[in-house]
Amino acid sequence: MSKLKLKRARRQKRPLRNLDWQPNFRWRSPALVACIPLALIIVAVWGVAAQAQDKPLTPEDVQGVLNTIWVLIAAILVIFMNAGFGMLETGFCRQKNAVNILAKNLIVFALATLAYWAIGYSFMFGTEGNAFIGWGGFFLGSENPETYGLEPFPKGLAIPVAFLFQAAFAGTAATIVSGAVAERIKFIDFLVFSLLLTGISYPITGHWVWGGGLLSNIGFLGENVAFKDFAGSTVVHAVGGWAALMGAAFLGPRIGKYAPDGTPQALPGHNMGFAMLGCLILWIGWFGFNPGSELAADEAVPYIAVTTNLAAAAGGLAATITAWVAIGKPDLSMIINGILAGLVAITAGCAGVSYWSAVIIGAIAGVIVVYSVLLFDRIKIDDPVGATSVHLVCGTWGTLAVGLFDKELGLLTGNGATQLIAQIIGILTVGGFTVLITSIFWLALKQTLGIRVSEDEELKGLDIGEHGMEAYSGFLKE
Repeated sequence: MSKLKLKRARRQKRPLRNLDWQPNFRWRSPALVACIPLALIIVAVWGVAAQAQDKPLTPEDVQGVLNTIWVLIAAILVIFMNAGFGMLETGFCRQKNAVNILAKNLIVFALATLAYWAIGYSFMFGTEGNAFIGWGGFFLGSENPETYGLEPFPKGLAIPVAFLFQAAFAGTAATIVSGAVAERIKFIDFLVFSLLLTGISYPITGHWVWGGGLLSNIGFLGENVAFKDFAGSTVVHAVGGWAALMGAAFLGPRIGKYAPDGTPQALPGHNMGFAMLGCLILWIGWFGFNPGSELAADEAVPYIAVTTNLAAAAGGLAATITAWVAIGKPDLSMIINGILAGLVAITAGCAGVSYWSAVIIGAIAGVIVVYSVLLFDRIKIDDPVGATSVHLVCGTWGTLAVGLFDKELGLLTGNGATQLIAQIIGILTVGGFTVLITSIFWLALKQTLGIRVSEDEELKGLDIGEHGMEAYSGFLKE
């Protein structure tokens, strides 16, 4: 700017706009100004909290807070997996049933939360019970951490965050069932079964493994020998898979799934974009599922995250190659299920296997899931999303893999067959009980409410028959 222009502007007392130079007022931006009250609130809360301390803040207190925050974040990630299950199942199924599937995947977590809050959490972790079932502190009625097998804070987790994390797992077990019984089950029956599964069946078998029950010490195999399932390949996934398998068997296949000669026919999903996005959401959610099961913010968390990711990647690649060889095309649904198969399989051993073992476990799961889907089709178990193959078959494989690949306990790492035998015993015990009790549930529902919709309703779609609405109202249909 020339000196003449500057003098003239000052003489006329005009602002210096539209001149060559302007001052920088970025510090007045709305985003920056909005941070000022937030910063003041943080400082004020921190000051009040510091004054409220009866004793100086210790490293143990800090670690306890970090553990609580991490497990809370992990619980939220697991809860968000319900969105992944919903999108995956909706995409794999036909558009006339989209509302029904979305409704099931949304309401199931609400049901699981209430059932698990009322009785499930106490059945699973209550210390006033026995080796078969937990007891005490129903409806989260106890403020004593020992009631639920927890240590006092800060060494242990607070009761609310421990409950929320476990409730998210209970909801996952129920959501697995939804996919296998899709497109023909009555909505009311699914609601009742979800309450029974999350309130009774799942907590009992969970107590055996994680609550100090009968599988936490298999005495005849030696001192301190226990069934190992770090994050739930069997406790969550295989249990949900067994329940799903029995539901699909009692329901029977969908109309049109099999030709008159018994040959399976494809009933293609209506939105593979939904299915792919659902898979990615689940993949991300698993970083809460597995690393969160460490129940602490420590150095093991990133290691578990890496083994989880490696197994998922290996499962997806192996399934792609296997599908290409077996059916002639790199089928997207098989790629999706391969990734999920790897995730399910590594869940039991993610904290105790090497990186190479994680890749092997995931790759084998990716191969298994392709042939498992084809096998269930041939034996007329109609599973629209492959839930039994992913969660039951690959969950069982992942649980066995602990006895093979665990760095300190595995047969293939030079530690003998004791742990492998313990894994087999746990798989058979949990599986046998789940098949028995869920069969009773399904049979009782079939004899009372009738678990399957009418033929006319199934042909028209459950959206109209069960919910009186459409997912894509106004769009052109085939």
